[in-house]
Amino acid sequence: MARKHSPGSAGKLVVLEHVSRVLKDNRLNDPHVRKLAVWLPPGYDGRGQRRFPVLYDFAGFTGSGLAHLNWKPFSENLVERVARLIHAKKMPPVILVMPDCFTALGGNQYINSSAIGRYADYLTREIVPFVDAEFRTLAAREHRGCFGKSSGGYGALVHGMKYPATWGAVADHSGDAHFDFVYRSDWPNTLNELAKYRLPRRQAGVYRAARAGAEVALARGHDDGRVRRFLDAIWKKSKVSRAEGLALMNLCMAASYDPQPQAPLGFRLPFNAETGELIAANWKRWLVHDPIHMVTRHAAALRSLRGLYVDCGWRDQYHIHYGCRILSRRLSAAGIAHRYEEFDDDHSDIDYRMDLSLPFLARALRS
Repeated sequence: MARKHSPGSAGKLVVLEHVSRVLKDNRLNDPHVRKLAVWLPPGYDGRGQRRFPVLYDFAGFTGSGLAHLNWKPFSENLVERVARLIHAKKMPPVILVMPDCFTALGGNQYINSSAIGRYADYLTREIVPFVDAEFRTLAAREHRGCFGKSSGGYGALVHGMKYPATWGAVADHSGDAHFDFVYRSDWPNTLNELAKYRLPRRQAGVYRAARAGAEVALARGHDDGRVRRFLDAIWKKSKVSRAEGLALMNLCMAASYDPQPQAPLGFRLPFNAETGELIAANWKRWLVHDPIHMVTRHAAALRSLRGLYVDCGWRDQYHIHYGCRILSRRLSAAGIAHRYEEFDDDHSDIDYRMDLSLPFLARALRS
């Protein structure tokens, strides 16, 4: 049950409209005009001079910053949580920014992709400067952090690695890591979903392989039409099944990690959609984006952070705790200070863990 705090500690929520040049003409035709929610803490007023650290919320797959303003039963939304923590003096006041990075593929990994959009550039080159110009922020990386769960946690961690000039502290809740465990084992289920959209339809009897030209395309990880038909069907539905949602997620990951403008949909699959054979060259490109393999390449950036927080439930249904353990060991081996915690829970409904991570970030970034 959420704890109550006084109305005077509620702060102020502002929702702005931002016109993005970076996202304009993206391949998915997603909107380039986006709502941006910004929460201003108690003590922030139009006539004041005080400036504040800033925390950026990276939503998970199928999420959006605006969704974190929703009412929650027996709990708190993100703004209510931060307001309570500040009121209880568990953390110093911060400005909270909740961008919208949703896409037609259900989200993104907060990285640049020709198949989805340049969401890393959108955040670091557009949204951060926009917020610094509009609000009284402490406009330096030493006072700016990002956090998220699942895809958002992955994005926060990777931003700490690749964009140290922007971010000074990072919190990663159950962020994707160890792709061989997290993604690879689920692809047979995705291929089964895509097979429902194969043409010609399957019939009992003698198996008929794809035409020679299609065989070559499938061996490269290209779509033979089934992925496009799957997506077209999903985009028309008012309700998506769990299996369909997980298939969409894997396609979103393929578009994030292995974009190719010349491919039919702008990205490649890591498996032959007909035979299920792993396409080693394509999978290798996925692994370049795996945090457990990125630590060594980005060790200097990670060492420069003022705070790095990682946690995961040891019953995570996507097996991410194994990747987080590897990640923590490799961070330690590289001499990178961090805090890694595990807890008795799975991947779902773990926002309560932000009671630990947000004060951690705010203290690291305080003025």
